[in-house]
Amino acid sequence: MAVIALAGCSGAPGVTTTALAMLLSWPLEPGRRMILAECDPDGGAVLHGLLQGTLGDRYGLRNVSVAARKGEFSDAFWRQLIDLSGEDGMTESPRDRLLLPGITDPAQAASLGSVWKVLAQMFRGIDAQTNHDVLIDLGRRGAFGPPGVLAEQADAVIVVVRNTLRCLQAAEGRVRALEERVGDVGVVLINEGPYPAGEVQRVLQVPVVATLPYAPKDARVLSDGAEQPRHFTKSALMKAARTGSTLLVQRAALRRARLDPRGTFAAGGEVTRAR
Repeated sequence: MAVIALAGCSGAPGVTTTALAMLLSWPLEPGRRMILAECDPDGGAVLHGLLQGTLGDRYGLRNVSVAARKGEFSDAFWRQLIDLSGEDGMTESPRDRLLLPGITDPAQAASLGSVWKVLAQMFRGIDAQTNHDVLIDLGRRGAFGPPGVLAEQADAVIVVVRNTLRCLQAAEGRVRALEERVGDVGVVLINEGPYPAGEVQRVLQVPVVATLPYAPKDARVLSDGAEQPRHFTKSALMKAARTGSTLLVQRAALRRARLDPRGTFAAGGEVTRAR
């Protein structure tokens, strides 16, 4: 169905928090699964945020990179996925919402140069033939440089922006640069500031695909592992994330159909069976 890349800009717009909210609320069809891959070259945030360091460094993109140099990429990829299905309050986990944690030190990004392209191909393959949707967290810098191939191969590239003057000013140049690299770009708006979606669209000259409320208390559950309040899954943030996820999937599907109407890329992609 979809490979979607989320990118940010300076001003801490909340890319990872947005990605987690969407992962946990993604509207999955029966038999489908969802993967969130932290591919931020500045380092992932979930292991020591939402998961509070409980898993140490046993999981993550660095381990996949090490395995790739040994010719064991595929097996390592599936072993490194963490099940987050239970994070939405369900007592039993269906293992359908999975996380590939990012690197824990930005210095590790230098060793991933040859892995980004392999990951991009992997994501297209598992989306097409093994019933996975993929959400890629590129952070502030990941849509450029070597990790930028992940954005180039995605069905949709979305910039997370807060509607404050500071963030909009930072986002303007970032959106233009991304358009030059990948073509169509959309925006997920975090509604913290005074500017409505229409004004944001006018300034950035790209569509606002979805809007999430500015909800610091609920966001801290995802960003810092704060105690989950009662009815968290029914909060305004999570409801908006579910609606936004549907809109992102629709945008990705339309763009894929326009660029590859016969599905030739997906059909010819190399796929390794999910475990």
